[in-house]
Amino acid sequence: MIKKLLAMSVVAAIGLSISACSKSSKDGAVAKSAGVTEAAGHSHEGWWCDEHGVPEEVCAQCNTKLIADFKAKNDWCEKHNRPDSQCFICHPEKEGEFAALYEAKVGKKPPKPEAGGDEPKEAAPKAT
Repeated sequence: MIKKLLAMSVVAAIGLSISACSKSSKDGAVAKSAGVTEAAGHSHEGWWCDEHGVPEEVCAQCNTKLIADFKAKNDWCEKHNRPDSQCFICHPEKEGEFAALYEAKVGKKPPKPEAGGDEPKEAAPKAT
């Protein structure tokens, strides 16, 4: 129980500190140079990544520049190619922990993230 609260506190602190440091262009969009990959119909301007069920600031599936940091901390699921702390396939309880962060901030349940083995954008094979 204490570990879960500590983990949620750490994630919340990281999310808040990163969101305070996000660089935006004049129109409020996150800078493309930040390593954020735009997916069709998926905006990275908000606090929450609806597609992956985590705060945008820590979503390594959208912001591939975060991958090296997660791997350096030994927080990586090789099987599903995402941070282990965000792998809802191997650790279904993590989805609830992130959902609790969303509920605490927004006051309602978050949108259900897309199911399954969505790969970070850099892992997708290139068309030839």
